[in-house]
Amino acid sequence: MAETRKSQKEAPGPVVFIVDDDLSMREALTDLFRSMKFDAQAFDSATAFMEAANVDRPGCILLDVRLPGVSGLEFQTQLERIGSKMPVVFMTGFGDIPMSVRAMKAGAVDFLTKPFKDQDILDAVATAIARDAVRRRQNAQSEAVASLAGSLTPREREVMEAVVRGLMNKQIAYELGISEVTVKLHRGNVMRKMDVRSVAELVRKAEMLGDGVRPPVS
Repeated sequence: MAETRKSQKEAPGPVVFIVDDDLSMREALTDLFRSMKFDAQAFDSATAFMEAANVDRPGCILLDVRLPGVSGLEFQTQLERIGSKMPVVFMTGFGDIPMSVRAMKAGAVDFLTKPFKDQDILDAVATAIARDAVRRRQNAQSEAVASLAGSLTPREREVMEAVVRGLMNKQIAYELGISEVTVKLHRGNVMRKMDVRSVAELVRKAEMLGDGVRPPVS
């Protein structure tokens, strides 16, 4: 069963998903976050959450450890398997050190023991949403760089990789078996297509591409 206080269309900003089988806790947390101008959506089980929640939205999940059916810790693992990177804040009335360590190692932002103060949960959610925002910005930047790199020809890609490795034009020409003039031409195209003005900028963008582009060894 899902208790949605505001529709997703009405609230494009961060959402706080609350997953707890305790009705009074769901209602209290929903009211708290609504009072802070957050969109709050509450679910009584992991199954209900998966059936109705949009995990692609910015925000975080407040997740009770002890849930009917799939436990909170098991659900955290399921979220990882489907590729969800939404930050998780755990809540429990029966927390212990091994459980909290496991949750934090799996990437949880915080592990709060009930009853907790309103400010504690607000701080944890603020941290989680900030972390999610940083991740989304980084993903957007990486996607933009990948799009630029996609416009390179295979030869331009080879030249870019060589430049990023710190090779001079003459060395690149020798390695690729082409003239130095041709290297300069390809290098100019790379700088233009990658929208950079310096090798340092090119290296930073190349590092965001990951596979196949190796920065120089310092």
